[in-house]
Amino acid sequence: MTAIVKTFPRTVREIETLWIALADGTKLAARVWLPADADAKPVPAILEYLPYRRRDGTAVRDSLMHPYIAGHGYACVRVDQRGSGDSDGVLTDEYLPQELNDGVEVIAWLAKQPWCSGTVGMIGNSWGGFNGLQIAALRPPALKAIITSCSTDDRYADDVHYMGGCLINDNLRWASTMFAHNARPPDPTVVGERWRAMWFDRMENSGLWVKNWLEHPRRDAFWKHGSVCEDYSKIQCAVYAVGGWMDAYTNAIPRLMANLTSPKKAMIGQWAHRYPHMAQPGPPVGFLKDALRWWDTWLKGIETGVMDEPQLRIWMQDSIPPKTFYPSLPGRWVAEPSWPPPSVTPTRFAMNPGRLAPAAEAAKDLTIRSPQTLGHTIGKWCPYGLFPDMPSDQRDDDGGALVFDTEPLTQPIEILGAPVVELELSSDKPQALVAVRLSNVYPSGAATRVSYGLLNLTHRDSHETPEPLVPGRAYRVRVQLNDAAQTFPKGHRIRIAVSTAYWPLAWPSPEAATLTIQSGASALTLPIRGASPLDATLKPLPPHELPETLKTTTVRPGRIEQTLTKDRPTGVLRYVVENDGGTTRIDGIDLKTSNVMRDDFSIHPDDPLKARAEVTSNAQFTREDWTIETRTRTVMTATATTFELEATLDAYEGGVRVFAKNWRVSLPRDNV
Repeated sequence: MTAIVKTFPRTVREIETLWIALADGTKLAARVWLPADADAKPVPAILEYLPYRRRDGTAVRDSLMHPYIAGHGYACVRVDQRGSGDSDGVLTDEYLPQELNDGVEVIAWLAKQPWCSGTVGMIGNSWGGFNGLQIAALRPPALKAIITSCSTDDRYADDVHYMGGCLINDNLRWASTMFAHNARPPDPTVVGERWRAMWFDRMENSGLWVKNWLEHPRRDAFWKHGSVCEDYSKIQCAVYAVGGWMDAYTNAIPRLMANLTSPKKAMIGQWAHRYPHMAQPGPPVGFLKDALRWWDTWLKGIETGVMDEPQLRIWMQDSIPPKTFYPSLPGRWVAEPSWPPPSVTPTRFAMNPGRLAPAAEAAKDLTIRSPQTLGHTIGKWCPYGLFPDMPSDQRDDDGGALVFDTEPLTQPIEILGAPVVELELSSDKPQALVAVRLSNVYPSGAATRVSYGLLNLTHRDSHETPEPLVPGRAYRVRVQLNDAAQTFPKGHRIRIAVSTAYWPLAWPSPEAATLTIQSGASALTLPIRGASPLDATLKPLPPHELPETLKTTTVRPGRIEQTLTKDRPTGVLRYVVENDGGTTRIDGIDLKTSNVMRDDFSIHPDDPLKARAEVTSNAQFTREDWTIETRTRTVMTATATTFELEATLDAYEGGVRVFAKNWRVSLPRDNV
C-alpha cells in the first residue's frame, strides 16, 4: 500500500535553476528543494550529484524523493555534473578526479549558503552512489553522512566493465548509453544562445569511452582510482549502504560492512537497480522515512535509535519458480549484527560426477566445451525489474554445462553470503573462461538461478598480472559467486552448473576451449545460515509513502521487444532488445523527449571470433520552435589478437544534419 503525501511539516520552495560557480569559472546547474523559511531557519543540505540531466532525464524520479525530504527540514540539491545537462564543460569519463574535486567544491559551497546549517549529506543511486563513496573518501569537512544505493567499492572487480577478469558486454552497453547521453544538448531556455556551442563542444570532445575501458583489461591505476576498497579508512563519515538482491551491485555492501571503520549500516532488499521506495520487485518499503531517520541522526544530531538496531537488515528470499518478471517476491527480513555474519557456517560439498555430496568420491576427469551460445537464460546483467529482464529457467543452459546436484533436501537450507566453487582443472587452450551458476531446482526440474560467478582463467592468480594457461597443466582455481540470501525448501535440489561460455553476458575467449575438471577434488562451499534470535528484534520498516510526481503527459507509449533467433544454416544465435521509451512531455517546461535504444548481439555456437555486439540510440528533444535529434551507433567485434570498434554520431537540428563524426579503432587483446 502506497500513500501519496501532498503536505509536509514545512512548506517546500523549489528553485528550478540555481547556478553554482566553481573556482575555475565553471558554472554547474542545480535544482533545489528547501523549506520556504530556510533563510530564517537554516537546514542541512543533501546533495545528489549526477550526469543524467536534472531538467528532463531524472526529473520525474527526483520529484519522488527530494520534495519529501525537503518538506521534513532539509535542502535537497540535485546538481548536473560538469559537461552534463545545463552545466558548463565536457564530460570525458566517469569518476575522474575533476568530477570528484568539483563535488568537494560543491559541498563547501553548499555549507556556506545562508539557508544551510553548515552540515551536508550525499545520496545517490548507481553513479551517485559511486561518487558519494568516492567523495566521502576525500573527506570534505562539511560532509557528515552519505546514503549509497546500488553502488560499488571496486571499479574493476565489481562494476559494469569486468567480472573475474572477464569482459562484460555491458561494458559496451554502458559506454554506448553514455555516448548517447553526452551527445544531448543543454536547454536553450536555461543557458540561452550559447546552447549550440556547448552542444557541439560535447559532441566533438566527450570521446569514445569504451575505448578507454578496453585499454585497461587489468586491475591497474585506472581502476584503482575511485575504488574506495583501496583504503576504506579514508572514509570517516557515516555510511548507509543500500541495495537489492536482484541488482548487479549488491556485493559491495558486505565488503563495506566488513571493512569500514566509520559508523555504518546496511539494508539489502529484494529489488533491482533503483532506490528502494520506487523499486521493483515489491513489496514496497518506506525508504523515505527510513532515510529521514538516518539524516536526522547524522545531520541534525537527533537521537532516532537508528544506530541501536542491527547493523544489517537483509531480505531472505523464499523459493520462487523461474520467471523473467516478478511484480513482488516472497521472503522475510532477517538481521545480522556485523559482517561476516555470526549465524553463518561455511559448509563444503564435494563435486562428484553429477552430484554434490558431503564426501568426495574417487577423482574422475570430466570434460566440458560449452557452445558459445550458452547463456541466453541470463536476463540482463543489471536488471531494473520493470520489464522481463530477470533470468529464465536455467535448464536450457544447463544442457551445455557440467551439472552437479544435491539429493533432494530433507530439510530446508538457507544461505547468506557468497558461495565459492574451487575447481581442479586443466585447459587445452592458453586462454579460457569458466562460468559457474548456483540454482534452486524444483521437484518438477525447473531451475531458478540464485547466483553466479565468472573467472577469466588467465586471471586465476592476479587481476594485475594475468598469465596464459599452459595447456594440459593442472590448476586449482577459486570462483566466488555473487552474494545471495536464499531459502532452498525441503524436497528441492541445489545445483552447480559449470560452463566455458556465458554469452551475451561475457565476451568469449579467442578460442573455444575444452576444460577438464577433476571431480572429487573440486568442491562447493555454501554459506549456510542458522536460526538467529536477532531476527525477532527487527522493527517493521515505515509505511511506504511518496510525494506527488512531476506532471507529465504520455504522447506516445513506450514498448520493449526482445527476440532470440537462430539462423538455421549457420547456427548463429542473435539476441535483439529494442527499448523504446515512447514520447513524454514534461508539462512544466513544455519539452517532449523520446529515446529508443537497441541491442543486437550475435554469436556462432562454435566460433567465438564471430561474436558481434551493436548498440544504437536515437534521442529527440522537441518544443514548438526547437527540434533536436541525435543518433549514435557502436559496433564491437574481435580477432584472435584485437578488439575492433566502429562508432558513429549524427546530430540533427530542425531535421537537418548539423554534426557527424566517425570512429574506427583497433585495440590489442590482453589475455581477454
